[in-house]
Amino acid sequence: MSRISQIVLDDAGLPPATPEIEQERRVAMFDLLEENTFKLPARDGRAVPEGPYHVALAIRDKRLVFEVNTEKAEKAAEFHLSLGPFRQVVKDYFQICESYFEAVKKLPPSQIETIDMARRGIHNEGSRVLQERLDGKVEVDTDTARRLFTLICVLHFGG
Repeated sequence: MSRISQIVLDDAGLPPATPEIEQERRVAMFDLLEENTFKLPARDGRAVPEGPYHVALAIRDKRLVFEVNTEKAEKAAEFHLSLGPFRQVVKDYFQICESYFEAVKKLPPSQIETIDMARRGIHNEGSRVLQERLDGKVEVDTDTARRLFTLICVLHFGG
């Protein structure tokens, strides 16, 4: 049961999301809960609480915070990641998403597809950065990292 069964974003104090950002959030959360891999490794010889896990994501003091609890509300892990390694890829992702959202409104499918391919490439880069940052803290597969990266972007939207 090494998976996430509940995900919460601490977006208190952030400005309201645009309809496009809100849609990205809903899709990422739905897809994440449908299928994900989230495995806490043993650390310092301590037993790892079994999942499934409830995960809360927040940005606090310019750090990305993962709070991980069991379904019985027992603390399983908490880790803080520097936002520095994410800054450029998040910025690039927002820029390409903006282009994509505009393209959908007025460009032919072939041009939309080209922009979407670029968007997916940047998204893959963001998920790779996230997997590197999570190394030794939690094991996630590529799809889980992609969905978590989307949620990190949602938190960055107002941050």
